[in-house]
Amino acid sequence: MTKKSDAETAVRQMCKEWAKEHGIASKDLATASFVEFWQRAQSNYSSYLNFRTTTGVRYDVETWFEDEMGQRGFN
Repeated sequence: MTKKSDAETAVRQMCKEWAKEHGIASKDLATASFVEFWQRAQSNYSSYLNFRTTTGVRYDVETWFEDEMGQRGFN
C-alpha cells in the first residue's frame, strides 16, 4: 500500500506528464478530462491508487487533478 502523501506527489506529477503527452496547452487545462486521466492511471499506475483515505481514492485523485489543471471551483 502506498502512503497517501507519496501517492499525491506521484499523481500530481502524472497529471503534468499526461497533459504534456496529450498536447494540452496551459490555457486549455481547464477543459482536460479527468475521466481520461483516471482510466490511464488505473491501467498504468494502479499501485499509486492504493492508499488509505477517509474520502475515497477517486475523490482524492480527482481533487489533485483539478488542482493541477486549475479546475478547482469550476465543478
